[in-house]
Amino acid sequence: MIEFVVGLTLGFMMYVFFRVVLTGFYVIPPDQRAVITTFGRADRLSNDFSEPLDDPNLTDEEKKRYTYPKVRVVGPGGPYFKMPWQQVHKVSVATRSVDLVWDPTKKQETIEAVTKDNLTTGVNGQIRYRVSENNMYAFLFGVESPLEHIMGYFVSVLRERIATFSDPKGASLLAKPGDEDDDARTSVDLSEGVSINDLRKNLPLLNSYMEEQCRCTPGRYGVELDAALITSIDPPPEVDRALSAINSTRNQVAADISTAQADAEQQITMSKRAVDIASNNAQAEVAPLRELARTLTQIKSEGGSTALHAYIRDMRVPLLARATSVVQTHEAK
Repeated sequence: MIEFVVGLTLGFMMYVFFRVVLTGFYVIPPDQRAVITTFGRADRLSNDFSEPLDDPNLTDEEKKRYTYPKVRVVGPGGPYFKMPWQQVHKVSVATRSVDLVWDPTKKQETIEAVTKDNLTTGVNGQIRYRVSENNMYAFLFGVESPLEHIMGYFVSVLRERIATFSDPKGASLLAKPGDEDDDARTSVDLSEGVSINDLRKNLPLLNSYMEEQCRCTPGRYGVELDAALITSIDPPPEVDRALSAINSTRNQVAADISTAQADAEQQITMSKRAVDIASNNAQAEVAPLRELARTLTQIKSEGGSTALHAYIRDMRVPLLARATSVVQTHEAK
């Protein structure tokens, strides 16, 4: 009996040594954080379980829906000690990237989306994300698969934006265009108007829009979206060939319009110069006549008709000397 008690005591001590002492210490690497749960309950910073996370990116309705408590986060370092009834939940807070096509429920090569003009197109790219230390409860305990929720939310917002995208210049995607934009349309803009072309030209603006729309993800799922990198928007081959033909035709039309405008401007400039030359020639011909009229008027006003006739007679003498024949139609008085 004594041997049984001694053996039981030694077994219990060995169990305590291996179960409590050896497994009770843990270390947190620099790129990880940890949350401790005691009997399945996370260690909270506040006793008020319903205290919400005051995220300014959430609406009032979202703040009521996504109510998570603030939990105590263990930073990097150690070794730390935990009791046997406690559990350590380690989470990597390093920035990671994931393809847009990532979906644990199915395998896909691209994300399909429908544009405003009912064209099905494929979208590829990546998003960079990291776990939010300020809302670790949502990531660990709020949703079962937070990254899957993030991808679903991102793809939903992306498809909604592609389906409603119609701004040819992309100016009104984030802000309303000004009145001066109406005067800036040129022949080059004729290549715009097709949704896929507009989307391809405005990929940076589309990425900025997606980043802005996903600022609420830390409050929803405990995941911060660092950047959206939509790299390609590719329609099916038959649609791509049709778009190439449309683009070629529109570019040719734009080039013809530019050439016609240049020719018209050249003709207008040449016409203006011809009018200026003719006007100058007419003024040059009229100027001596005006000067002669002014001289005759002055002679008549100062010397009378006699002086005027004498002046005219004197003016005739050089003309008569150079004339080869004179035809008299009436007798001189």
